[in-house]
Amino acid sequence: MSGCANNHVNIEGIYQFDARGVSKRFRHAAIFGAINALTPGETMRFVNDHNPLPLIEQLLVRYGDRVEVNYVNKDEGAVVIDFKITQ
Repeated sequence: MSGCANNHVNIEGIYQFDARGVSKRFRHAAIFGAINALTPGETMRFVNDHNPLPLIEQLLVRYGDRVEVNYVNKDEGAVVIDFKITQ
């Protein structure tokens, strides 16, 4: 199999996750699965069509200080957030 997760990471350890292409029914499960796959120091760069405040609240409840949430872009239709695993 030629597909490898490392093909989608840049030199800074940032993995892209564009939620706009994931069915809303499966979106949160896919996001939690992606975050669970990260190791300390890695980041998931999340792209969505809206600001996912309920999702961020769920992430903070589940992961606490183990995840940093940093907005890269807040424009409607292309919200970009870095979720970094700290420990």
